[in-house]
Amino acid sequence: MARQCREKSSTGIYHVMLRGIDKREIFLDDQDRETFLSYLSSAKEKSDYTIYGYCLMDNHVHLLIEEGHENIGESIKRIAVGYVQSHNLKYSRTGHLFQNRFKSEAVEDDSYFLTVLRYIHQNPIKAGLTKDIAHYKWSSFIYYIKDDHQGIVSVERGKGFFENIKDFLQFMNMPGNEQCLEYVIKQRYSDEKLHNRIIGIFDNPAAIVKLSKEERDNVIKEIKTITGVSNRQLSRVLGIGRGIIERI
Repeated sequence: MARQCREKSSTGIYHVMLRGIDKREIFLDDQDRETFLSYLSSAKEKSDYTIYGYCLMDNHVHLLIEEGHENIGESIKRIAVGYVQSHNLKYSRTGHLFQNRFKSEAVEDDSYFLTVLRYIHQNPIKAGLTKDIAHYKWSSFIYYIKDDHQGIVSVERGKGFFENIKDFLQFMNMPGNEQCLEYVIKQRYSDEKLHNRIIGIFDNPAAIVKLSKEERDNVIKEIKTITGVSNRQLSRVLGIGRGIIERI
């Protein structure tokens, strides 16, 4: 059976997961984790990718990464091959360490970017390793709370959705659900940016009001789901009565 093509991200941003083969542990001690991060850093210099988030677990790794001049497959291969060679040498072993094909999903908009970033940072809590994401030292969360702009993680994009660090921390600690995303996006969109975002969903926003009721409601529902903006702002930008939008 032919291998399924990897989903291509129009933004160049991906949520990537590297897993140990047969659920094998890929990190046996903290030195292993430091070694992986060193390869993440050195490969970054060669591939010119951007890391927005990471979390190292015992048998898998999560990355929120934007590809640079190499495609995502080449960049992940560069990271993995370097680490596996070092790991095998240290433990006098041969063969594969990671599953042959890493998992990835495209991150196409701001809402999902934040969803993935929070998911990655909350991974240790869901695994029962800690009760506070700030207490887990092997994730990118430490760069965000230290406001570290010199490390391997680029924090500006993730923090740029929030007015201050308090709001960022509140969001990172919220349970992952759609209501939480609405909290952020309401702060994010000016009317102009919202109009441009709607164009990406429906080519001619001015024509929405002329659609049949069923078509109009379906389009508005999709816009509300994707953007999470308030009914008031959506009414203003679309020129459709707020009462109509509230009922959808």
